[in-house]
Amino acid sequence: MNTATEILDLSPVIPVVVLDDAEHAVPTAQALLRGGLRTIEVTLRTPAALPAIERITAEVPDIVVGAGTITEPGQAEKAAKAGARYLVTPGCTERLLDEVDDTGLPGLPGISTVSEALRLAERGARALKFFPAEPSGGVPYLKALTGPLPDLRFCPTGGITPQNAPNYLTLPNVRCIGGSWLTPRDALTTGEWSRVEALARQAVELG
Repeated sequence: MNTATEILDLSPVIPVVVLDDAEHAVPTAQALLRGGLRTIEVTLRTPAALPAIERITAEVPDIVVGAGTITEPGQAEKAAKAGARYLVTPGCTERLLDEVDDTGLPGLPGISTVSEALRLAERGARALKFFPAEPSGGVPYLKALTGPLPDLRFCPTGGITPQNAPNYLTLPNVRCIGGSWLTPRDALTTGEWSRVEALARQAVELG
């Protein structure tokens, strides 16, 4: 099993994917993998998410599946049972953190303040999600954290685009970024898997 820090090293961009139809799960994961990305974060924002995680885990074993947008009691356990190999939260309440820890899976807890980062560091976390990245201060904010928090590594997500991504990836405390642009809803709906693959290839080049 990968550690949380190792998850950040799988790909320069973690695709943050919303799936409305579980039938799209496998071809989406395959397209991302062909494009050179080794992980996918399926967000628990739709009823299709857990079945999608199950299908990807079973049929695309070479891609590391994460479950994101974990915000409610019980979601971490359900995602783990579906086959997720890591868990991502947008924030970091104690209850949510405890439930992620209870699964035994690596977690990428979300933070947007120094106090949250310190609290997670006290719990032993070294790999964190910075969300929402752009509204929370973006590149200047993360750059400012390198001095007081040199041992923490971040995956900024929220407002990241192909245009501003390189600015994040040059920071010493950023190991990867999260992006939703790799899997446009219209591309998934119409089955434009070659388009998803092309976007994945472009994302790999960012790193």
